[in-house]
Amino acid sequence: MPTLRSITTLTVAAAALATAGCALKPPPPREDITAQSLQIFRVQEGWAATPGPSTPVADRWLTSFNDPQLDTLVQEALAFNPDLLVAAARVEQAAGYVKLSGATLYPQVNLLATGSAGQNSSGVQGVGVFLNWELDLWGRIRAGREASQFQYVSAELDAEYARQSITALVAKGWFLATEARLQKAIAEDMVAASDRQFGFAQDRLRVGVGDEYDVTQARANQATYRDSVQSLDLAYQQALRSLELLVGRYPAAVLGVPAQLGPMPAPVPVGMPSALLERRPDVVAAERRVAAAFYRVEEAKAARLPRISLTASVNTISSEVFVLQDRNNPVWSAGAGLVAPLFLGGQLQSQVEIRTAEQKQAVAEYGRVGARAFGEVENALAAGFTLEQREAILKQAVADNTRALELANIRYRVGSGDLRAVQQQSMALYASRTALLRVQSERLVQRVNLHLALGGSFTEMATGPVAAK
Repeated sequence: MPTLRSITTLTVAAAALATAGCALKPPPPREDITAQSLQIFRVQEGWAATPGPSTPVADRWLTSFNDPQLDTLVQEALAFNPDLLVAAARVEQAAGYVKLSGATLYPQVNLLATGSAGQNSSGVQGVGVFLNWELDLWGRIRAGREASQFQYVSAELDAEYARQSITALVAKGWFLATEARLQKAIAEDMVAASDRQFGFAQDRLRVGVGDEYDVTQARANQATYRDSVQSLDLAYQQALRSLELLVGRYPAAVLGVPAQLGPMPAPVPVGMPSALLERRPDVVAAERRVAAAFYRVEEAKAARLPRISLTASVNTISSEVFVLQDRNNPVWSAGAGLVAPLFLGGQLQSQVEIRTAEQKQAVAEYGRVGARAFGEVENALAAGFTLEQREAILKQAVADNTRALELANIRYRVGSGDLRAVQQQSMALYASRTALLRVQSERLVQRVNLHLALGGSFTEMATGPVAAK
């Protein structure tokens, strides 16, 4: 009969055997994944859209807008946005899977106790401790644990990118809502100007130097601008509601936004294109999913090999009704078991093929996310450069149209011009003012897009934006 010493010796020997089992292969490096997924994609030494400071990308980009109200709103969104709550729950779920997948690396110990009493009972009482330990000789359990660990890291990175994305959406929503308010104000200015033109037309008709055509035309012009105010007011309310939903509030369109857009921050360092794949959380998360898929393949391959398990138990049984033949209590036992798959209709090989296809999909997804990241940076850089040039042009257009409208009004008052010229010049001024405001707002939006595309964090990150494994 095995003794406690023999069971201990067997357990130690099993642990040494398990440790000496086959070592796990490392997942493919980033260079190999990139070469496989981006086959004809050649990363350049510098950004193609426009030259910029090549110093490393900086964090804390939200502070560059110097807007305490925006900072407060972002903090509110990070605490109450429903999408971020979902992402946080996914991280917790992935952490649970990591613990679950590694649990069978250790011995499984269970306690069983029985007892009965009464007229018809057998009067048998017993207690036993049972141990089962599968030796992970081929790395199946360890591969599953590594896959879960990489999946957990990818979930963390996805959650971080979701935080950055929500912050960017709040910032862009803030600028767009401010623009909507200012666009409405411009339309209200044009309503006031059309009211004055209508008054001039009535005065000219009263003194006999005008006609009813000018009065009717001026009244129609009033209606057009007033309709624009109503339309822009609706757009303003919708922008506020979208922003309120982002931060977790009820969409009541009561959020207060600034009366003017803030100044454009200074140019930001854009780093080198080669560092983008190492910096953006969503790209690194895709790389970690490739590693997880790799270990799922290894797990499926190891499942085709025999499984060896050690068992041990100690129990004691007693009865007041009858005498047991074996009076030695407690009773010790130890053993081992082997399960080898012989014929399962191709199930295990099918699992290998499925996991291999999933790994190919993960590699392709990494290439898709990486290519998209480069495109987003290039687009944001090109848009920022073009919008800066357009702003200078539109500022001059606004100044010229303002002066031209003044001259048209003077000519109309003195009778050397007609109302149609005034109205046409008013429309030109309105168009240039709205276009300038749209460009100024879009410059801020594209700056946010650039920060998000480059992978810089909106906060100071002590360990960097990318979680290591």
